[in-house]
Amino acid sequence: MIRSFLTVSTGTLASRLLGFVRDAMIAALLGAGPVADAFLVAFQLVNVVRRLLSEGALNAALVPAWLQVRETDGPAAAAAFAGRVLGTVSAALIVAAGLIGLLMPLVIATLAPGFVGHETLKSAVDDARLMLPYLAFAGPVTVMMALLNAQGRFTLTAFSPLLFNIALIGVMVALLGWRQDGAHAALAIAATVGVAGLLQLLILVMRRDAGAARPLRVTFDAQMRGFLGKAVPGMIASAGPQLLIVTGAIVASASPSAVSWLYFANRLIELPLGIVGVAMGTVLVPELTRALRRDDKPSMISAESRGLELAVGLALPATLGLIALSEPIVRMLFQHGLFTPDDTEGTARALIWLALGLPAHVLVKALSPAFFARNDTAAPLWATLKAIAVAIAAALICGRLFGASGIAAAIALGAWSNAFSLMRRGAATFGFSVDTEARRRLPRIALAALAMGGLLWAMTRLALAQNTDGHGLAQALILLVLIAGGIAVYSLLLSLFGVTGWREALDAVRRTPPGDLRA
Repeated sequence: MIRSFLTVSTGTLASRLLGFVRDAMIAALLGAGPVADAFLVAFQLVNVVRRLLSEGALNAALVPAWLQVRETDGPAAAAAFAGRVLGTVSAALIVAAGLIGLLMPLVIATLAPGFVGHETLKSAVDDARLMLPYLAFAGPVTVMMALLNAQGRFTLTAFSPLLFNIALIGVMVALLGWRQDGAHAALAIAATVGVAGLLQLLILVMRRDAGAARPLRVTFDAQMRGFLGKAVPGMIASAGPQLLIVTGAIVASASPSAVSWLYFANRLIELPLGIVGVAMGTVLVPELTRALRRDDKPSMISAESRGLELAVGLALPATLGLIALSEPIVRMLFQHGLFTPDDTEGTARALIWLALGLPAHVLVKALSPAFFARNDTAAPLWATLKAIAVAIAAALICGRLFGASGIAAAIALGAWSNAFSLMRRGAATFGFSVDTEARRRLPRIALAALAMGGLLWAMTRLALAQNTDGHGLAQALILLVLIAGGIAVYSLLLSLFGVTGWREALDAVRRTPPGDLRA
Protein backbone atom coordinates (compact mmCIF):
# COMPACT_ATOMS: atom_id res chain seq x y z
CA MET A 1 0.00 0.00 0.00
CA ILE A 2 2.88 2.40 0.77
CA ARG A 3 4.25 2.25 -2.80
CA SER A 4 0.82 2.94 -4.31
CA PHE A 5 0.28 5.77 -1.83
CA LEU A 6 3.59 7.32 -2.90
CA THR A 7 2.71 6.99 -6.59
CA VAL A 8 -0.64 8.72 -6.16
CA SER A 9 0.80 11.31 -3.80
CA THR A 10 3.64 12.13 -6.20
CA GLY A 11 1.21 12.66 -9.06
CA THR A 12 -1.04 14.77 -6.85
CA LEU A 13 1.93 16.80 -5.61
CA ALA A 14 3.01 17.51 -9.19
CA SER A 15 -0.54 18.54 -10.09
CA ARG A 16 -0.81 20.80 -7.03
CA LEU A 17 2.55 22.46 -7.77
CA LEU A 18 1.42 23.17 -11.31
CA GLY A 19 -1.81 24.42 -9.76
CA PHE A 20 0.18 26.98 -7.79
CA VAL A 21 1.81 28.17 -10.99
CA ARG A 22 -1.65 28.37 -12.60
CA ASP A 23 -3.13 30.31 -9.67
CA ALA A 24 -0.15 32.68 -9.47
CA MET A 25 -0.74 33.51 -13.13
CA ILE A 26 -4.48 33.94 -12.53
CA ALA A 27 -3.68 36.35 -9.68
CA ALA A 28 -1.29 38.30 -11.90
CA LEU A 29 -3.77 38.48 -14.78
CA LEU A 30 -6.98 39.12 -12.83
CA GLY A 31 -5.91 40.47 -9.42
CA ALA A 32 -8.45 40.13 -6.60
CA GLY A 33 -11.21 42.50 -7.67
CA PRO A 34 -14.61 42.02 -9.35
CA VAL A 35 -13.18 40.34 -12.47
CA ALA A 36 -11.31 37.79 -10.36
CA ASP A 37 -14.29 37.25 -8.04
CA ALA A 38 -16.55 36.53 -11.04
CA PHE A 39 -14.05 34.14 -12.64
CA LEU A 40 -13.28 32.28 -9.42
CA VAL A 41 -16.94 31.71 -8.54
CA ALA A 42 -17.41 30.16 -12.00
CA PHE A 43 -14.18 28.18 -11.64
CA GLN A 44 -15.23 26.87 -8.24
CA LEU A 45 -18.43 25.53 -9.79
CA VAL A 46 -16.39 23.46 -12.25
CA ASN A 47 -13.84 22.57 -9.58
CA VAL A 48 -16.52 21.17 -7.28
CA VAL A 49 -17.81 18.92 -10.06
CA ARG A 50 -14.23 17.97 -10.86
CA ARG A 51 -13.60 17.01 -7.24
CA LEU A 52 -16.96 15.28 -6.91
CA LEU A 53 -15.96 13.05 -9.79
CA SER A 54 -12.32 12.79 -10.67
CA GLU A 55 -10.32 13.21 -7.45
CA GLY A 56 -11.23 10.15 -5.45
CA ALA A 57 -14.95 10.69 -4.84
CA LEU A 58 -16.59 8.53 -7.51
CA ASN A 59 -13.60 6.22 -7.18
CA ALA A 60 -14.62 5.54 -3.58
CA ALA A 61 -18.06 4.37 -4.73
CA LEU A 62 -17.17 2.58 -7.97
CA VAL A 63 -14.19 0.53 -6.79
CA PRO A 64 -16.05 -1.59 -4.17
CA ALA A 65 -19.00 -2.14 -6.56
CA TRP A 66 -16.76 -3.18 -9.47
CA LEU A 67 -14.66 -5.50 -7.28
CA GLN A 68 -17.81 -7.17 -5.92
CA VAL A 69 -19.20 -7.83 -9.41
CA ARG A 70 -15.88 -9.22 -10.63
CA GLU A 71 -15.46 -11.48 -7.61
CA THR A 72 -19.02 -12.84 -7.72
CA ASP A 73 -19.82 -12.93 -11.47
CA GLY A 74 -16.46 -12.81 -13.23
CA PRO A 75 -14.47 -10.37 -15.44
CA ALA A 76 -17.03 -10.29 -18.27
CA ALA A 77 -19.83 -9.20 -15.94
CA ALA A 78 -17.51 -6.61 -14.39
CA ALA A 79 -16.70 -5.22 -17.85
CA ALA A 80 -20.40 -5.04 -18.72
CA PHE A 81 -21.15 -3.30 -15.42
CA ALA A 82 -18.35 -0.82 -16.07
CA GLY A 83 -19.70 -0.19 -19.59
CA ARG A 84 -23.12 0.65 -18.17
CA VAL A 85 -21.59 2.98 -15.58
CA LEU A 86 -19.42 4.68 -18.23
CA GLY A 87 -22.30 5.21 -20.64
CA THR A 88 -24.83 6.28 -18.02
CA VAL A 89 -22.56 8.70 -16.14
CA SER A 90 -21.37 10.28 -19.40
CA ALA A 91 -24.90 10.75 -20.73
CA ALA A 92 -26.13 12.14 -17.41
CA LEU A 93 -23.35 14.72 -17.28
CA ILE A 94 -23.99 15.87 -20.85
CA VAL A 95 -27.65 16.45 -20.00
CA ALA A 96 -26.70 18.12 -16.71
CA ALA A 97 -24.25 20.45 -18.48
CA GLY A 98 -26.99 21.53 -20.90
CA LEU A 99 -29.48 22.22 -18.10
CA ILE A 100 -26.92 24.10 -16.00
CA GLY A 101 -26.02 26.21 -19.03
CA LEU A 102 -29.65 27.25 -19.50
CA LEU A 103 -30.11 27.99 -15.80
CA MET A 104 -26.66 29.52 -15.27
CA PRO A 105 -27.86 32.99 -14.14
CA LEU A 106 -29.92 31.34 -11.40
CA VAL A 107 -27.06 29.00 -10.46
CA ILE A 108 -24.55 31.86 -10.10
CA ALA A 109 -27.07 33.99 -8.21
CA THR A 110 -27.45 31.09 -5.76
CA LEU A 111 -23.70 30.55 -5.39
CA ALA A 112 -22.91 34.28 -5.15
CA PRO A 113 -25.98 36.24 -4.02
CA GLY A 114 -23.78 39.28 -3.44
CA PHE A 115 -23.28 39.55 -7.22
CA VAL A 116 -26.97 40.14 -7.93
CA GLY A 117 -27.55 43.63 -9.28
CA HIS A 118 -23.92 44.07 -10.33
CA GLU A 119 -21.99 43.54 -13.57
CA THR A 120 -20.05 40.83 -11.73
CA LEU A 121 -23.04 38.48 -12.10
CA LYS A 122 -23.00 38.68 -15.90
CA SER A 123 -19.23 38.17 -16.00
CA ALA A 124 -19.51 35.08 -13.79
CA VAL A 125 -22.31 33.65 -15.96
CA ASP A 126 -20.28 34.15 -19.15
CA ASP A 127 -17.19 32.55 -17.62
CA ALA A 128 -19.14 29.58 -16.24
CA ARG A 129 -20.87 28.83 -19.56
CA LEU A 130 -17.52 28.75 -21.35
CA MET A 131 -16.24 26.21 -18.79
CA LEU A 132 -19.25 23.87 -19.08
CA PRO A 133 -17.85 21.60 -21.85
CA TYR A 134 -15.48 20.25 -19.23
CA LEU A 135 -18.42 18.47 -17.58
CA ALA A 136 -19.06 16.41 -20.72
CA PHE A 137 -15.52 15.00 -20.54
CA ALA A 138 -15.41 14.59 -16.76
CA GLY A 139 -17.74 11.56 -16.75
CA PRO A 140 -15.74 9.14 -18.94
CA VAL A 141 -12.46 10.39 -17.46
CA THR A 142 -13.70 9.62 -13.96
CA VAL A 143 -14.92 6.09 -14.71
CA MET A 144 -11.74 5.15 -16.61
CA MET A 145 -9.55 6.39 -13.77
CA ALA A 146 -11.59 4.55 -11.14
CA LEU A 147 -11.34 1.27 -13.08
CA LEU A 148 -7.59 1.63 -13.36
CA ASN A 149 -7.39 2.23 -9.60
CA ALA A 150 -9.52 -0.87 -8.93
CA GLN A 151 -7.00 -2.92 -10.92
CA GLY A 152 -4.09 -1.50 -8.91
CA ARG A 153 -2.84 0.69 -11.79
CA PHE A 154 -2.23 4.08 -10.26
CA THR A 155 0.47 5.72 -12.39
CA LEU A 156 -1.64 6.98 -15.29
CA THR A 157 -4.50 8.10 -13.05
CA ALA A 158 -2.04 9.92 -10.79
CA PHE A 159 -0.37 11.90 -13.57
CA SER A 160 -3.07 12.45 -16.23
CA PRO A 161 -4.63 15.37 -14.27
CA LEU A 162 -1.42 17.30 -14.97
CA LEU A 163 -2.77 18.00 -18.44
CA PHE A 164 -5.53 20.18 -16.98
CA ASN A 165 -3.05 22.61 -15.45
CA ILE A 166 -0.56 22.41 -18.32
CA ALA A 167 -3.22 23.53 -20.81
CA LEU A 168 -4.32 26.47 -18.64
CA ILE A 169 -0.73 27.55 -17.95
CA GLY A 170 0.10 27.49 -21.66
CA VAL A 171 -2.81 29.81 -22.50
CA MET A 172 -2.01 32.18 -19.63
CA VAL A 173 1.62 32.46 -20.72
CA ALA A 174 0.33 33.65 -24.09
CA LEU A 175 -2.09 36.07 -22.40
CA LEU A 176 0.71 37.56 -20.29
CA GLY A 177 2.72 38.06 -23.47
CA TRP A 178 -0.17 39.75 -25.26
CA ARG A 179 -1.01 41.84 -22.16
CA GLN A 180 -4.75 41.32 -22.42
CA ASP A 181 -7.05 43.16 -19.98
CA GLY A 182 -8.52 41.17 -17.09
CA ALA A 183 -12.01 40.69 -18.56
CA HIS A 184 -10.77 39.29 -21.88
CA ALA A 185 -8.16 37.17 -20.11
CA ALA A 186 -10.86 35.63 -17.89
CA LEU A 187 -12.94 34.63 -20.93
CA ALA A 188 -9.93 33.07 -22.66
CA ILE A 189 -8.97 31.05 -19.57
CA ALA A 190 -12.57 29.92 -19.10
CA ALA A 191 -12.75 28.65 -22.69
CA THR A 192 -9.53 26.68 -22.14
CA VAL A 193 -11.02 24.70 -19.25
CA GLY A 194 -13.12 22.57 -21.63
CA VAL A 195 -10.13 21.93 -23.89
CA ALA A 196 -8.13 20.82 -20.85
CA GLY A 197 -10.81 18.24 -20.03
CA LEU A 198 -10.67 16.93 -23.61
CA LEU A 199 -6.89 16.45 -23.39
CA GLN A 200 -7.27 14.41 -20.20
CA LEU A 201 -9.90 12.22 -21.85
CA LEU A 202 -7.76 11.61 -24.93
CA ILE A 203 -4.74 10.44 -22.92
CA LEU A 204 -6.92 7.84 -21.17
CA VAL A 205 -8.67 6.72 -24.37
CA MET A 206 -5.27 6.09 -26.01
CA ARG A 207 -4.69 3.35 -23.41
CA ARG A 208 -6.93 0.68 -24.85
CA ASP A 209 -7.01 -1.54 -21.78
CA ALA A 210 -7.73 1.34 -19.42
CA GLY A 211 -11.48 1.03 -19.49
CA ALA A 212 -12.28 -2.68 -19.27
CA ALA A 213 -15.77 -1.28 -19.90
CA ARG A 214 -17.73 -2.89 -22.72
CA PRO A 215 -20.21 -2.78 -24.18
CA LEU A 216 -21.14 0.87 -23.61
CA ARG A 217 -24.78 1.28 -22.60
CA VAL A 218 -27.01 3.92 -21.07
CA THR A 219 -29.37 2.26 -18.64
CA PHE A 220 -31.14 2.87 -15.35
CA ASP A 221 -31.84 -0.74 -14.45
CA ALA A 222 -32.04 -1.96 -10.86
CA GLN A 223 -28.30 -2.56 -10.58
CA MET A 224 -27.48 0.91 -11.91
CA ARG A 225 -30.05 2.60 -9.69
CA GLY A 226 -28.61 0.78 -6.70
CA PHE A 227 -25.08 1.86 -7.63
CA LEU A 228 -26.07 5.50 -8.16
CA GLY A 229 -28.08 5.46 -4.94
CA LYS A 230 -24.87 4.63 -3.07
CA ALA A 231 -22.48 6.62 -5.28
CA VAL A 232 -24.15 10.04 -5.20
CA PRO A 233 -24.17 10.36 -1.38
CA GLY A 234 -20.56 9.17 -1.30
CA MET A 235 -19.55 11.70 -3.95
CA ILE A 236 -21.12 14.54 -1.99
CA ALA A 237 -19.45 13.38 1.21
CA SER A 238 -16.04 13.08 -0.44
CA ALA A 239 -16.28 16.67 -1.72
CA GLY A 240 -16.83 18.06 1.78
CA PRO A 241 -13.80 20.43 1.77
CA GLN A 242 -14.78 21.93 -1.59
CA LEU A 243 -18.42 22.27 -0.59
CA LEU A 244 -17.39 24.10 2.58
CA ILE A 245 -15.36 26.56 0.49
CA VAL A 246 -18.36 27.10 -1.79
CA THR A 247 -20.44 27.70 1.31
CA GLY A 248 -17.96 30.33 2.44
CA ALA A 249 -17.97 31.95 -1.00
CA ILE A 250 -21.77 32.30 -0.87
CA VAL A 251 -21.45 34.47 2.23
CA ALA A 252 -18.23 36.18 1.04
CA SER A 253 -19.74 37.27 -2.30
CA ALA A 254 -21.21 40.35 -0.61
CA SER A 255 -17.71 41.62 0.32
CA PRO A 256 -15.34 42.94 -2.37
CA SER A 257 -12.30 40.69 -2.97
CA ALA A 258 -13.32 38.25 -0.20
CA VAL A 259 -14.12 35.45 -2.67
CA SER A 260 -10.65 35.81 -4.21
CA TRP A 261 -8.89 35.88 -0.84
CA LEU A 262 -10.64 32.71 0.28
CA TYR A 263 -9.93 30.98 -3.04
CA PHE A 264 -6.21 31.71 -3.06
CA ALA A 265 -5.86 30.82 0.64
CA ASN A 266 -7.69 27.56 0.08
CA ARG A 267 -5.38 26.68 -2.80
CA LEU A 268 -2.54 26.45 -0.28
CA ILE A 269 -4.65 24.21 1.95
CA GLU A 270 -5.34 21.89 -0.99
CA LEU A 271 -1.68 20.95 -1.45
CA PRO A 272 -1.35 18.79 1.70
CA LEU A 273 -5.04 17.90 1.59
CA GLY A 274 -4.75 16.69 -1.98
CA ILE A 275 -1.63 14.63 -1.34
CA VAL A 276 -3.19 12.81 1.60
CA GLY A 277 -6.85 12.95 0.68
CA VAL A 278 -6.68 11.77 -2.92
CA ALA A 279 -4.25 9.01 -2.01
CA MET A 280 -6.51 7.89 0.85
CA GLY A 281 -9.52 7.60 -1.42
CA THR A 282 -7.56 6.00 -4.25
CA VAL A 283 -5.45 3.48 -2.32
CA LEU A 284 -7.09 2.90 1.07
CA VAL A 285 -10.60 2.15 -0.24
CA PRO A 286 -9.49 -0.83 -2.40
CA GLU A 287 -7.26 -2.09 0.42
CA LEU A 288 -10.06 -1.97 3.01
CA THR A 289 -12.59 -3.43 0.59
CA ARG A 290 -10.44 -6.50 -0.08
CA ALA A 291 -9.80 -6.97 3.64
CA LEU A 292 -13.54 -6.84 4.32
CA ARG A 293 -14.31 -9.35 1.57
CA ARG A 294 -11.73 -11.74 3.06
CA ASP A 295 -12.97 -10.98 6.59
CA ASP A 296 -9.31 -10.21 7.37
CA LYS A 297 -9.53 -8.05 10.47
CA PRO A 298 -5.74 -7.78 11.07
CA SER A 299 -5.25 -6.45 7.52
CA MET A 300 -8.10 -4.00 8.04
CA ILE A 301 -6.64 -2.73 11.32
CA SER A 302 -3.22 -2.41 9.73
CA ALA A 303 -4.57 -0.45 6.75
CA GLU A 304 -6.56 1.92 8.97
CA SER A 305 -3.57 2.42 11.27
CA ARG A 306 -1.12 3.18 8.47
CA GLY A 307 -3.64 5.50 6.86
CA LEU A 308 -4.14 7.40 10.12
CA GLU A 309 -0.39 7.67 10.69
CA LEU A 310 0.21 9.02 7.20
CA ALA A 311 -2.69 11.47 7.53
CA VAL A 312 -1.58 12.89 10.88
CA GLY A 313 2.10 12.76 9.96
CA LEU A 314 1.57 14.95 6.90
CA ALA A 315 -1.35 17.16 7.97
CA LEU A 316 -0.12 18.37 11.36
CA PRO A 317 3.26 19.77 10.26
CA ALA A 318 1.62 21.23 7.15
CA THR A 319 -0.91 23.05 9.34
CA LEU A 320 1.73 24.55 11.59
CA GLY A 321 3.97 25.42 8.65
CA LEU A 322 1.19 27.25 6.80
CA ILE A 323 0.32 29.24 9.92
CA ALA A 324 3.94 30.24 10.57
CA LEU A 325 4.68 31.10 6.92
CA SER A 326 1.26 32.38 5.83
CA GLU A 327 2.18 35.91 4.73
CA PRO A 328 5.56 35.19 3.06
CA ILE A 329 4.10 32.23 1.16
CA VAL A 330 1.16 34.27 -0.15
CA ARG A 331 3.49 37.14 -1.07
CA MET A 332 5.87 34.89 -2.97
CA LEU A 333 3.19 32.99 -4.87
CA PHE A 334 0.54 35.58 -5.64
CA GLN A 335 1.74 39.17 -5.16
CA HIS A 336 2.41 39.90 -8.82
CA GLY A 337 0.69 41.99 -11.46
CA LEU A 338 -2.76 43.10 -10.25
CA PHE A 339 -2.51 41.26 -6.90
CA THR A 340 -1.71 43.97 -4.34
CA PRO A 341 -0.07 43.97 -0.86
CA ASP A 342 -3.54 44.48 0.64
CA ASP A 343 -4.67 41.31 -1.15
CA THR A 344 -1.66 39.50 0.31
CA GLU A 345 -2.59 40.58 3.83
CA GLY A 346 -6.24 39.56 3.43
CA THR A 347 -5.33 36.20 1.90
CA ALA A 348 -2.74 35.46 4.61
CA ARG A 349 -5.25 36.13 7.41
CA ALA A 350 -7.76 33.82 5.76
CA LEU A 351 -5.05 31.17 5.31
CA ILE A 352 -4.26 31.06 9.03
CA TRP A 353 -7.86 30.26 9.92
CA LEU A 354 -8.35 27.81 7.07
CA ALA A 355 -5.17 25.98 8.12
CA LEU A 356 -6.71 25.26 11.52
CA GLY A 357 -9.27 23.10 9.72
CA LEU A 358 -6.71 21.15 7.69
CA PRO A 359 -6.20 18.34 10.26
CA ALA A 360 -9.98 17.88 10.37
CA HIS A 361 -10.23 17.66 6.57
CA VAL A 362 -7.48 15.05 6.51
CA LEU A 363 -9.09 13.07 9.33
CA VAL A 364 -12.29 12.97 7.29
CA LYS A 365 -10.31 11.66 4.31
CA ALA A 366 -8.72 9.01 6.53
CA LEU A 367 -11.97 7.97 8.25
CA SER A 368 -14.35 7.98 5.27
CA PRO A 369 -12.83 4.94 3.48
CA ALA A 370 -13.87 2.75 6.42
CA PHE A 371 -17.49 3.70 5.67
CA PHE A 372 -17.16 3.51 1.88
CA ALA A 373 -15.58 0.05 2.04
CA ARG A 374 -18.64 -1.12 3.98
CA ASN A 375 -20.96 0.44 1.35
CA ASP A 376 -22.10 2.98 3.94
CA THR A 377 -22.28 6.34 2.17
CA ALA A 378 -25.16 7.71 4.24
CA ALA A 379 -23.09 8.39 7.38
CA PRO A 380 -20.41 10.50 5.59
CA LEU A 381 -23.18 12.30 3.68
CA TRP A 382 -25.04 13.36 6.82
CA ALA A 383 -21.78 14.37 8.48
CA THR A 384 -20.98 16.58 5.47
CA LEU A 385 -24.45 18.16 5.37
CA LYS A 386 -24.24 18.89 9.09
CA ALA A 387 -20.80 20.45 8.58
CA ILE A 388 -22.19 22.70 5.82
CA ALA A 389 -25.03 23.84 8.09
CA VAL A 390 -22.55 24.60 10.89
CA ALA A 391 -20.29 26.53 8.48
CA ILE A 392 -23.16 28.62 7.08
CA ALA A 393 -24.45 29.56 10.53
CA ALA A 394 -20.96 30.44 11.77
CA ALA A 395 -20.06 32.33 8.58
CA LEU A 396 -23.14 34.54 8.79
CA ILE A 397 -22.11 35.57 12.30
CA CYS A 398 -18.30 35.65 11.99
CA GLY A 399 -18.37 37.13 8.50
CA ARG A 400 -20.22 40.20 9.74
CA LEU A 401 -17.78 40.61 12.64
CA PHE A 402 -14.44 39.72 11.05
CA GLY A 403 -14.93 39.69 7.27
CA ALA A 404 -13.12 37.08 5.17
CA SER A 405 -11.10 35.86 8.20
CA GLY A 406 -14.32 35.14 10.08
CA ILE A 407 -15.70 33.18 7.13
CA ALA A 408 -12.45 31.17 6.97
CA ALA A 409 -12.79 30.37 10.69
CA ALA A 410 -16.37 29.21 10.06
CA ILE A 411 -15.14 26.86 7.30
CA ALA A 412 -12.59 25.38 9.72
CA LEU A 413 -15.32 24.92 12.32
CA GLY A 414 -17.44 23.07 9.76
CA ALA A 415 -14.51 20.78 8.96
CA TRP A 416 -14.09 19.82 12.63
CA SER A 417 -17.83 19.19 12.89
CA ASN A 418 -17.50 16.74 9.98
CA ALA A 419 -14.54 14.93 11.57
CA PHE A 420 -16.15 14.59 15.01
CA SER A 421 -19.40 13.33 13.47
CA LEU A 422 -17.54 10.55 11.61
CA MET A 423 -15.54 9.58 14.70
CA ARG A 424 -18.69 9.26 16.80
CA ARG A 425 -20.56 7.35 14.11
CA GLY A 426 -17.67 4.99 13.42
CA ALA A 427 -17.12 4.23 17.10
CA ALA A 428 -20.83 3.53 17.56
CA THR A 429 -21.30 1.24 14.54
CA PHE A 430 -18.19 -0.80 13.80
CA GLY A 431 -15.49 0.73 15.97
CA PHE A 432 -12.14 2.10 14.86
CA SER A 433 -9.14 0.07 15.84
CA VAL A 434 -5.50 1.04 15.63
CA ASP A 435 -2.63 -1.30 16.28
CA THR A 436 0.10 -1.01 18.90
CA GLU A 437 2.52 0.66 16.49
CA ALA A 438 0.02 3.44 15.72
CA ARG A 439 -0.67 4.05 19.41
CA ARG A 440 3.09 4.37 19.94
CA ARG A 441 3.79 6.54 16.91
CA LEU A 442 0.89 9.02 16.86
CA PRO A 443 1.81 10.96 20.08
CA ARG A 444 5.42 11.13 18.91
CA ILE A 445 4.35 12.42 15.50
CA ALA A 446 2.33 15.17 17.19
CA LEU A 447 5.25 16.11 19.46
CA ALA A 448 7.66 16.27 16.50
CA ALA A 449 5.25 18.47 14.52
CA LEU A 450 4.72 20.87 17.45
CA ALA A 451 8.46 21.21 18.01
CA MET A 452 9.04 21.85 14.30
CA GLY A 453 6.22 24.40 14.17
CA GLY A 454 7.55 26.38 17.13
CA LEU A 455 11.07 26.46 15.73
CA LEU A 456 9.82 27.44 12.26
CA TRP A 457 7.71 30.28 13.69
CA ALA A 458 10.70 31.69 15.61
CA MET A 459 13.09 31.40 12.68
CA THR A 460 10.55 32.97 10.31
CA ARG A 461 10.13 36.04 12.51
CA LEU A 462 13.90 36.38 12.89
CA ALA A 463 14.86 35.83 9.24
CA LEU A 464 12.12 37.91 7.60
CA ALA A 465 12.32 40.74 10.17
CA GLN A 466 15.91 41.35 9.09
CA ASN A 467 15.02 41.35 5.38
CA THR A 468 11.85 43.43 5.23
CA ASP A 469 13.30 45.65 2.50
CA GLY A 470 15.11 42.88 0.68
CA HIS A 471 14.68 41.98 -2.97
CA GLY A 472 11.78 39.68 -3.82
CA LEU A 473 14.17 36.96 -5.00
CA ALA A 474 16.13 37.14 -1.75
CA GLN A 475 12.96 36.78 0.33
CA ALA A 476 11.84 33.88 -1.86
CA LEU A 477 15.17 32.13 -1.27
CA ILE A 478 14.86 32.71 2.49
CA LEU A 479 11.35 31.24 2.43
CA LEU A 480 12.49 28.17 0.50
CA VAL A 481 15.36 27.66 2.96
CA LEU A 482 12.91 27.91 5.88
CA ILE A 483 10.56 25.36 4.29
CA ALA A 484 13.44 22.98 3.54
CA GLY A 485 14.77 23.47 7.07
CA GLY A 486 11.37 22.75 8.57
CA ILE A 487 11.07 19.52 6.59
CA ALA A 488 14.60 18.49 7.62
CA VAL A 489 13.97 19.24 11.30
CA TYR A 490 10.68 17.33 11.26
CA SER A 491 12.29 14.31 9.59
CA LEU A 492 15.14 14.38 12.10
CA LEU A 493 12.72 14.57 15.04
CA LEU A 494 10.70 11.63 13.68
CA SER A 495 13.89 9.62 13.54
CA LEU A 496 15.05 10.70 17.00
CA PHE A 497 11.65 9.89 18.50
CA GLY A 498 11.76 6.43 16.97
CA VAL A 499 8.78 6.97 14.67
CA THR A 500 10.48 6.11 11.41
CA GLY A 501 13.68 6.56 9.50
CA TRP A 502 14.71 6.72 5.86
CA ARG A 503 15.83 3.08 5.88
CA GLU A 504 12.47 1.90 7.32
CA ALA A 505 10.47 4.01 4.84
CA LEU A 506 12.45 2.68 1.87
CA ASP A 507 12.10 -0.90 3.10
CA ALA A 508 8.33 -0.43 3.36
CA VAL A 509 8.19 0.68 -0.27
CA ARG A 510 10.39 -2.19 -1.43
CA ARG A 511 8.28 -4.72 0.48
CA THR A 512 5.10 -3.60 -1.33
CA PRO A 513 5.19 -4.94 -4.89
CA PRO A 514 2.81 -3.33 -7.40
CA GLY A 515 0.77 -6.47 -7.78
CA ASP A 516 -0.21 -6.55 -4.13
CA LEU A 517 -3.12 -4.20 -4.70
CA ARG A 518 -4.68 -6.17 -7.52
CA ALA A 519 -7.52 -8.47 -6.74
